[in-house]
Amino acid sequence: MTRLRVWVVVAALVAAAAGMDEEMAELAKMVHDSCGEETGADLAPVDKVNAGEDLTTFSDPKLKCYIKCIMETAGMMTDGEVDVEAVLAMLPDDIRARNEAAMRGCGTQRGADHCDNAYLTHICWQKANKKDYFLI
Repeated sequence: MTRLRVWVVVAALVAAAAGMDEEMAELAKMVHDSCGEETGADLAPVDKVNAGEDLTTFSDPKLKCYIKCIMETAGMMTDGEVDVEAVLAMLPDDIRARNEAAMRGCGTQRGADHCDNAYLTHICWQKANKKDYFLI
């Protein structure tokens, strides 16, 4: 995937989460659907998590790999390592300001594999600031 395409995807993820324009939300939906199809994950938990349920409620290995797919597609994770700088760069200023220290503190949470790393890192982010947390 080209660097420009990665940044378009990252912009789409932020746009969907922030309720921005339709075109960007559509791109985020494409990534959501593509990673869902690739992993075979049940995506109903995504809506539940975004409605306030704890991510820890859902520990399906396919969902964990879905989260990894989203992160890799957006350029936020490579070889099981979270690129915190890339994650922070895509966040709107106000969300970044409220969450930067916690996200840096979370770094890459280590698990059994790369899928688990992504999942555990997201759990750390959600625990740090549930109000701002979202999953596409």
